[in-house]
Parts: sequence; structure tokens; C-alpha cells
Amino acid sequence: MNTGLRDAALAILLEDNADAKAQRALELAPDLVIDSGLKLQEPAGIPGRPAKPALVAHTALTRPSMRTPEGRAALIHSLAHIELNAIDLALDIIWRFSDMPPAFYTDWLKVAKEEAYHFTLLRDHLRSFGFDYGNFDAHNALWEMAERTKGDILARIALVPRTLEARGLDASPAVKAKLVGAGDMEAGAILDIILRDEIGHVSLGNRWYRYVCEQRGIDPVATYADLVERYDAPRLRAPFNMEARRAAGFEEAELLALQRP
Repeated sequence: MNTGLRDAALAILLEDNADAKAQRALELAPDLVIDSGLKLQEPAGIPGRPAKPALVAHTALTRPSMRTPEGRAALIHSLAHIELNAIDLALDIIWRFSDMPPAFYTDWLKVAKEEAYHFTLLRDHLRSFGFDYGNFDAHNALWEMAERTKGDILARIALVPRTLEARGLDASPAVKAKLVGAGDMEAGAILDIILRDEIGHVSLGNRWYRYVCEQRGIDPVATYADLVERYDAPRLRAPFNMEARRAAGFEEAELLALQRP
């Protein structure tokens, strides 16, 4: 029996070597059989994680001065950690949720590959000035939300790609400005690539969120507000990258809701 796409995604999700996980995601074949009706049993060890970085509370993280190479490396490391988590999130949504159209799985396969590309860009840049992934502590907030929403695909799509990953669209200009202002033009160029691709990822989140809402006969805007309360999602605060959010398919009613006190 040939391995299907969802089985293959699960196997890579369990990989605990960061470099190997990214490479395996990049090599994942797009023509694998998609058995969307198969309900896979969740194994132990999701997601596979390397021994380093140590995962600590978000509030326990410290950032050295951006005037030092270590400070710039710490910021790039935090971005690489987000991208590694994003590989896991895309792989997890492929294997975990059954009975979706085939395009759902191929869409998130594309996301997994692009996140793996982003991780390798950031990791290689870290290595170019004497650091590596795992040299700094990191936090686990992205995966904590994945755990909270693993029982409902609607909540997962609403609160991971449409909330936490969309927050990356808002943060990108300021992060790029910090790195470019510190003289790291290459990091700025990498962030341009990531922003371009992440607009597409959030757009997929919007598309599939509205699809599931339509299948359930519920209003997307009202439902989103309910999901934020039910799952204790973080409240989003300005500044918002409205241009990127519009490009990612957020409706004007949703953008107006963001700006209400």
C-alpha cells in the first residue's frame, strides 16, 4: 500500500531534527494519493522537536541590543522558530482533519513547502554570521493554540492562519525596519519573501474558513468573534498592516472590527 499525502505529512511532523524536517517538507511529493476520508490515529510525540531551543514562557524571553550581532541573531532566530512552527502547523492540518476537498490538502502542502523554504533562508542567514537555530530560547505560543483547536477545523483555521499568522503580516514592516536599520539588508530581503508568501497563506486561511462556515450555515464575522472568546485567543492590537490584510482577503467588515476598542 502506497503512503498517502496525509500519512506522509504526519511522518514529517514527527521528525525531531529541524533541518531534516524542513528538507523532508520541501521534498514531499505533490502527487501522493489524498485519502481525505481516512481518519488517522494521533500518535505520541506531536510535534517532533529538537533538543534545542529550550521552550520558555513568552515573557521570559530576553532580546539583546540590536546594535550587537547577537541581538540581530536573536531576532532572526525568533523568526526561524516561527517558521519551523509554521511547517508543523501546515503538516498538522493536512493529516489531522479528514473529509475536506482534495484542494484543501494540496493548498496546505504548498504552505508547508513555503514555510520550509522560509526556515532554511533564515537558518542559513543565521549561520552566515556564526549562529544557528537552537542557540537562543524560544516560546511555544503558536503550537499551544494548535493544541487548543485540534478538535475543530473551523477553530483551527480561524485562530491560527487567520489570527496568529495574520499577526505576522502586521509585524513584518516593523521587524524589517529594525533589521535593515541595523544594517542587515539580507534579512530585509528575506522578510520581503516571507511577507509575500504569508499573504498567500492567510488568504488560504480566509478561503477555507469561509468554506467551512458556508458548509455549517454560519456567519463568518459573528462566528469569528465567538471563537476568539471561546478559545481565549489573543486580542489583536494596532498597528495593523491593512494593505497586506486586504491582499490576504479580509473583508472590510472584519478590518473595521479590528479597529474597534
